[in-house]
Amino acid sequence: MSTKDAHAPAPGQAPGHAPGPVARAAALVVSVCAFGALAIRGVASLEQFEGDVGATLWQLAGFFTVLTNLLVAVHFMAIAAGWRVPGARVAGLVLWIGLVGLVYHLLLAHLWSPEGLSWWADQALHTLVPVLVALWWLAFVPFWSPDWRVVLIWLGWPLAYVAYAILRGALTGFWPYPFLDPGLHGVGEGGVNLLGLLLAFLLSGAAVAGLDRLRLAPGR
Repeated sequence: MSTKDAHAPAPGQAPGHAPGPVARAAALVVSVCAFGALAIRGVASLEQFEGDVGATLWQLAGFFTVLTNLLVAVHFMAIAAGWRVPGARVAGLVLWIGLVGLVYHLLLAHLWSPEGLSWWADQALHTLVPVLVALWWLAFVPFWSPDWRVVLIWLGWPLAYVAYAILRGALTGFWPYPFLDPGLHGVGEGGVNLLGLLLAFLLSGAAVAGLDRLRLAPGR
């Protein structure tokens, strides 16, 4: 093994470079936008629940959109503080928050017409934050050659959420998304919907990993 190989990053990891001042400042912007979007969503929901903070937080904690935006906000705050973020971790966030936006705009946006704060919250959570995360990834994450196994690792978060949402729905009757609700589609069709969603995550993850291979600079 050569000296270069001995110091090469592990599969799926970006080279071990701390983010520079510009990257950290940009990460702070992303984090503030994500936290701000969550705050707006919280205020709008608080009005719907007549000021009941506990009920509002419990309802919001059921949505993949809210939980994934929270992951983004916390991760990017850590990056702004100087965390040496692995390339695979940021790429995973790009995948998860990107599909938050795509699924919303393609499958869910037509189901309701938010107004006021709810409209602003939806645009920020489903459009602004996904775009900012993708731009930060493209601009600041060093080129890395992903191990394709990382695509399967990226399925961990959506799988964990699906298990949580199904358990919560079975216990409380609250289904945050119509494609999860067996009362609307039946168990069989609901299972097909879930398989289709997970397949979308898998294929999108492969696309993200493939894109980073295309970004890999020769000899770098």
